[in-house]
Amino acid sequence: MESRSPQAANIIRFPGARASASPRRDQRSLMDAVYAAGSLPIAAEDHVTKAMATRLTIFGFVVLDEVQADGTTRRLRPSEAVLASTVHPWRVSKRQSRYSIGNDLPATDLDLFAALA
Repeated sequence: MESRSPQAANIIRFPGARASASPRRDQRSLMDAVYAAGSLPIAAEDHVTKAMATRLTIFGFVVLDEVQADGTTRRLRPSEAVLASTVHPWRVSKRQSRYSIGNDLPATDLDLFAALA
């Protein structure tokens, strides 16, 4: 009888050290950093981090605010975040409640949340 090592023969490890997690490299690290800090700023020209934050917004893990030139913020819906320009920086924040619907919905979207009789 032949004894084999417990390690599978079809698994090949790539050479070199693994990259450490960074909030600017992967979604999980970005989400962990936002939840630890409460919110994080994203520079206007940071396309990669904005794309990751948009995906997290679509899944409902974080919320995005667009920071205007005068310092005021405007909440971005997931559909807006996908199409948002890179003119303004963003602030990524953790969601306050799992089931929250803001009162600032546009009139065109109010019928989506109307009770059906």
